[in-house]
Amino acid sequence: MKLASTRIVTKDVPGMARFYETVTGVAPVGNDDFVEVRTSGSVLAICSERSVAKDNARAAVAQENRSVILEFEVEDVDAERARLQPTIGEWVLEPTTQAWGNRSMLFRDPDGNLINFYTPPKRRSSH
Repeated sequence: MKLASTRIVTKDVPGMARFYETVTGVAPVGNDDFVEVRTSGSVLAICSERSVAKDNARAAVAQENRSVILEFEVEDVDAERARLQPTIGEWVLEPTTQAWGNRSMLFRDPDGNLINFYTPPKRRSSH
């Protein structure tokens, strides 16, 4: 089995696509009802609430998620914080070093979905 993608349902596919293009640096591919942001190792799909109503039995509702965190591993959390300053309205968690060593920060997309950018601790060479 392979997890193929994670899909966000929204009322504004073009707006969310622009947001995730800014956040990831990856141009979305698709149309006004469905796009994919193909990052290294994963796919983030974004689809319209209208398409879910039509094709997926109205099983998902836009802007209702409060239990999933999208996680992106990045080279430097602090550099990403500075880069995204003009884009993110409110930070949930400023860059913080977690007890397990990851440096991470949390923020929300325009629909309120939680996003974690994290950098694992650097491995020390054993000389």
